[in-house]
Amino acid sequence: MGKFGAGFDAADIRVLVENGEYWLRNRGDIAMMDVTVRRLRERWPDARIGMLTDQPRILRALLPQAEPICLGSGGYWPGTRAWDRAVGVAALQWRARTDGPKSRLRALRRAGGAPASEPPAPPLPSAVADASLVLAQGGGYFTDVDRYQAHRTLNLLEYAQAQGIPTAMIGQGIGPIDDPRLLDRAAQVLPQVGLIALREGRRGPALLAELGVAADRIVVTGDDAVELAYRLRPETIGPDLGICLRVADYARVGTAARAVLGTTVRALSAEFDAALSPLIISEYDSEDRRCTLPLLAGAARTRRPVGRGATAADVARQVARCRVVVTSAYHLAVFALSQGIPAVGITASRYYNDKFHGLAEMFGTGLRVVELRDPDLEPALTAAIRAQWEQAPTLREPLRHKAIEQIDAARGALERIARLVESEPSAVPAKGE
Repeated sequence: MGKFGAGFDAADIRVLVENGEYWLRNRGDIAMMDVTVRRLRERWPDARIGMLTDQPRILRALLPQAEPICLGSGGYWPGTRAWDRAVGVAALQWRARTDGPKSRLRALRRAGGAPASEPPAPPLPSAVADASLVLAQGGGYFTDVDRYQAHRTLNLLEYAQAQGIPTAMIGQGIGPIDDPRLLDRAAQVLPQVGLIALREGRRGPALLAELGVAADRIVVTGDDAVELAYRLRPETIGPDLGICLRVADYARVGTAARAVLGTTVRALSAEFDAALSPLIISEYDSEDRRCTLPLLAGAARTRRPVGRGATAADVARQVARCRVVVTSAYHLAVFALSQGIPAVGITASRYYNDKFHGLAEMFGTGLRVVELRDPDLEPALTAAIRAQWEQAPTLREPLRHKAIEQIDAARGALERIARLVESEPSAVPAKGE
């Protein structure tokens, strides 16, 4: 399966990473990228690690150990490995000052999920031809909600497989998928992937089995962002109540539910004598800011949100100062649980129900899920937050233990993937077998 075999030289390795977050505006996805690049660099210090992106300068600032691979300019490997990080930092600062709500981003996201307006897939990056491994990094894009990105990734994996290049997937959330075309494409491509590491065991393994993926090519590891958050775990229990609400096409929240959420968290922060801390994970169209900051109006004490140029680590540190996190954004719950902080996941769609319930099972405790469509929302939400606040001290160590288990599992999966590259060519089932 690997193309090196006995003559293996780690300095010749080129890893092409598909990440699903080309705009670099979601700190949860950026956290996964950070961990992935660090792990690859630990395994192969001299390898070239290419990250597909539409924001090459921003990538240089956020992930200086990776190389930007830009489809807009052909998707080639950069001509030099000595790129200027200072240019990237300046670009990130400029974007932070000038960024804000953008209807174009909202329209592009809608187009990505709507079958009637699904744009054609972009050309494949030229960097594939020289890759030693094509790695589809974690995300929740293998689902009907993000068909465009799912098809783009499947096309890339299929092309690499046809060239004899090892392929693997890590930290993936698979499903829900009902779209027949996406199911057919997944069944054609995914059984040929060398290893698929999942972030949850609730739905993913069964769906992959239905798609024809062999059991020995599936492993459940947890989310890769767990490691970044765990590294920043606090020494003491924080005093704040964290809050994040996202309203999007894939997670619609009615006006009445928003009002109940705001009233509840403000009342409980006063009851706990806690500051209400706004947690911003996504800067797409300012979605987390637009939806979360109004909830703080009238609260007795509040914290400032991170700036638009903040990193994933900045947000994880803000989470570390919380005793409980209330969030409709999946990765904020990952950040909290990984540090030993209980969370309340608030959902408004089947997509998020699966994400939060899958995450709850990975940690075994510490995450309560509340549906915003619950007719008894106010008492259900109040009871969930109060219970997590009271139990925070006893949940701390069990959650951290689960985080360690997931970190170890993910690192073990990457070691298996490394052997796909370094080993002699081995049997890969041909299509139709």
